[in-house]
Amino acid sequence: MNERHDTLPEAPYLAPPGSTRATSIHIDGQWRAARDGRVREIIDPADASVLTVVSEGGRADTEDAIAAAGRAFAGPWRGTAAGERTRLLERIADLLQRDRADIALAESLDTGKTVEEGGIDVDDVTGVFRYYAGLADKDAGRLVSAPEGVQSRIVYEPVGVCGLITPWNYPLLQLSWKLAPALAAGNTCVIKPTEVTPVTSLKLMELVVEAGVPAGVVNLVTGSGPEAGAPLSEHPGVDLVSFTGGLATGRLIMAAAAPTVKRVALELGGKNPNIVFPDVDLDTAVDYALSAAFFHSGQVCSAGARLIVHEDVHDAFTAELARRADAIRIGRGQDEGVRCGPLVSERHRAKVEAAVARGLEEGARVIAGGRRPDEPGLRDGYFYRPTVFVDCDRSMDIVQTEVFGPVVTVERFRTEEEAIALGNDTDYGLSGGVWTDDTARGERVAAALRHGTVWINDYGPYFPGAEWGGFGRSGIGRELGPSGLAEYREAKHIYRNLAPEPQRWFG
Repeated sequence: MNERHDTLPEAPYLAPPGSTRATSIHIDGQWRAARDGRVREIIDPADASVLTVVSEGGRADTEDAIAAAGRAFAGPWRGTAAGERTRLLERIADLLQRDRADIALAESLDTGKTVEEGGIDVDDVTGVFRYYAGLADKDAGRLVSAPEGVQSRIVYEPVGVCGLITPWNYPLLQLSWKLAPALAAGNTCVIKPTEVTPVTSLKLMELVVEAGVPAGVVNLVTGSGPEAGAPLSEHPGVDLVSFTGGLATGRLIMAAAAPTVKRVALELGGKNPNIVFPDVDLDTAVDYALSAAFFHSGQVCSAGARLIVHEDVHDAFTAELARRADAIRIGRGQDEGVRCGPLVSERHRAKVEAAVARGLEEGARVIAGGRRPDEPGLRDGYFYRPTVFVDCDRSMDIVQTEVFGPVVTVERFRTEEEAIALGNDTDYGLSGGVWTDDTARGERVAAALRHGTVWINDYGPYFPGAEWGGFGRSGIGRELGPSGLAEYREAKHIYRNLAPEPQRWFG
């Protein structure tokens, strides 16, 4: 094992390595252990050491949390003034900034990303809470045109108890996209964080309590998806389930939610095109392509993992892309100068390696990476070199299937029409990029791409006020923006007859 560079800040819900007891489940205002006493080790992906120990909750724990959320929703919380919800969300945002350094370090240790990336995440999460704090008291409903003597209005009410299931790559950020609008709308929640990287979700739960959110309004159960997560889709006491993760799990959640006809919001990833026309500055386009493909070691649902490059600049572009990919420094996320950390787990690295092997079998050619690093100090961790495939086409699994690792494929195109066809030739539709100095062409291609977000001459930025979500198999519903709040609200029509008189319809 390598010597540890940093350790997690102490917290009552995190048990030390080797512990057989942890109290990381939070229900009805109390931290507690799992009912059956089980625990789970959380692994540092940089050296495979045990980072901490958390409770391994099961179905009974989640059912307890659902019951607590139901009681809280039926109690005073439902009638809490919008201004008070605004104050609580602002307080959470303040606390996030107060503890920014500790949270950034925890996110880095837990997920493998750099501390710098962890700090960016904290700032983004803070922005999300402030955005929904600003929306919580802004839309009281609307009047509807009605006949004389009638008042007709639309009001918005919370959905009820919401199950929030989050992924391992951006555990804190993705939780904020769900929790902030859910609270702004007046719901109660049960959080089921990823079992792989739960640490910063637990920290956010701590800050929610410190901010003064009443007991039972937000509950959290650590544990696996099949055991701790499944009741959130199946239980009749849950009114909405929001999930971010893989397509296969998303399908299971939809099926499990069907018998109770609960609302479902799904963000299920993508295989995202990044189209490069020949009129752009090569240096700039390559620079952004590297970030699009290899930020957080490619473990990003919106990663620009499919480069589609015009044949006139293909060779020069890919040669420079490969040169710079080989020069990327990989290592522990807490080390200065590191730009790519480890993959999240040994199991996930094995999946990435299997995808690379399939690509080679299909005839694609690796011009950078395609292997584990050679440095002795990285051998214990789950590292993988940034990888560039060329000679790719849409018949290949490596081009069609989301790898979710530091792997980018490059395809050629000749015409604008061909570029659009390639960009839309996917079962997914989350995001995409277009690089061109021709303004009209950029707008045409952006309009033609069937993806939820399209960047022109950029890749990756998002704003709390701009909706996020995908077409096709990338999911259902939207997060962020006004639509992200609407996911957590029910619209109710209230009709008032101002001067009722007998109708005599039946004589």
